[in-house]
Amino acid sequence: QLQLVESGGGLVQPGGSLRLSCAASGFALDYYSIGWFRQAPGKEREGVSSISRRGGSTKYADSVKGRFTISRDNVKNTVYLQMNSLKPEDTAVYYCAARAYIGSFPTLDKSQYDYWGQGTQVTVSS
Repeated sequence: QLQLVESGGGLVQPGGSLRLSCAASGFALDYYSIGWFRQAPGKEREGVSSISRRGGSTKYADSVKGRFTISRDNVKNTVYLQMNSLKPEDTAVYYCAARAYIGSFPTLDKSQYDYWGQGTQVTVSS
């Protein structure tokens, strides 16, 4: 059974850092491009970052450029999202998703993704 499990969320002060992990089980992650999305209360789920199957291409939302870094370790079947300089507006549930796509162009369009994790809460507050 295909499964994605996020971890690493928590409470952090503004300006702090967190690293989220997205671990896959039941399938080889290197067949999929991976995206990170987030959803704040009362808002739509939005794309944060995505990475191609082999990690050669990445894409970021303007709101996180220069602060977040996506990476992947296909040997460990895991994708990471390093989040630095966190702001209160980064508070949301963060989800990872897998897209069965053989190309090299990552996307932040959530409708293109096939499998989703259950999410991990990130709260940025003093």
